[in-house]
Amino acid sequence: MAKAARSNKILLCVSNTGGGHRSAARAIENAIHELLSAKSDTADKPSYEVVTVDVVEKSSPLHGVFVAIYNLLLRYDQGWMKYYFALIETFKPDNSKLGYWLASGYLNKLLHSIRPAVVVSIHPMANHYLAKALADAKLPNQPELILDVIDPNAQLWIGWACRDAKVTIVANELAQKRLVSLGVDADKILTLGMPVDPIYLRPAETSREKFLTDLGLEPDKVTICLTAGWAGGGNFIKIYSALTSVSKPVQMIVICGNNERLYQKIQKIAQTMPFKTTVERELPSLSDAMSACDLLVTKAGGLTTFEAIARRLPMAIDMLTEPMPQEGGTAEILIEAGLAKPINQPSDLVTIIEALEHIENRANLPLPPKNNLDCTHAVYEIAKIILANCRSESE
Repeated sequence: MAKAARSNKILLCVSNTGGGHRSAARAIENAIHELLSAKSDTADKPSYEVVTVDVVEKSSPLHGVFVAIYNLLLRYDQGWMKYYFALIETFKPDNSKLGYWLASGYLNKLLHSIRPAVVVSIHPMANHYLAKALADAKLPNQPELILDVIDPNAQLWIGWACRDAKVTIVANELAQKRLVSLGVDADKILTLGMPVDPIYLRPAETSREKFLTDLGLEPDKVTICLTAGWAGGGNFIKIYSALTSVSKPVQMIVICGNNERLYQKIQKIAQTMPFKTTVERELPSLSDAMSACDLLVTKAGGLTTFEAIARRLPMAIDMLTEPMPQEGGTAEILIEAGLAKPINQPSDLVTIIEALEHIENRANLPLPPKNNLDCTHAVYEIAKIILANCRSESE
């Protein structure tokens, strides 16, 4: 009997709940391609196709509703996210017989269609169903399930605690200890760091001068970037409006994400500000923006903040908006490490900006090792673990 063809697909499972999960998937994919490209050019050089799928919302209408609710809260009222968090943690729709019954048909078709060499979950609501579906699918190569936890603190979603995963990758000991307390075998947990896209680990593709000039800004002025994230949520209108009292000669870039209402409002407010503001829905390169700017004003999203760490970009964290439960711990470790300052009231940002100075050669600054904050290149180790667990259908 002829052997089955070797599987050359790596399945990354995410969801469009905010932008962090997709950013992590993109980072892992780019690191995998870099590692494979660096291998010697031989006849048996491995080649893999990375396939990223929004499995949570596609798995069933019920899970699609949970995703929609999450994004509505993310955009319009993050203060309610703690109730959503409690609902998910209490009723566990990601780990129930009914939920799996609803999702199993889709997952079975997905796994048999792709026949992955390995399955990587980057979303807490996908893990338990993927583990069950992999056991039920009985694929020829029986791919392993790897989890990459992108909540870099102890307040992570309990959906990450999937005992059936072969490997769970976490950012630091805070996450590792929390998973152990939830019953995950410590021997199955690798503490490596966050999956920051390799583009943030290289010099900027566009110089500060060109980047700011192309936006109509001045290269020699202290520049603040305010990002409302993928969903365009938070109290950024209130925070931005408070900057009318800023006396320091500065300029701003405001990124509004997928929130047209926020975009229109910030454009109007910008006309009353004592400094120039460029308002954008998104930028062609957030990596170049982080190199060109002197301060990032953001919520405590795991991926965005760790990308800023890789760029050695000082941060001001929106604490005026109650952080989502899974992000509160991230804010705490960044503030404690001196990598970010809290915005507890709008005027706090004024104080932060007045004391802000441009730092030359910022890329050479050391990072604190506590909580693996200096492990900016962890994505390559994560990619190596994934490649090492790829199984061919001929095995």
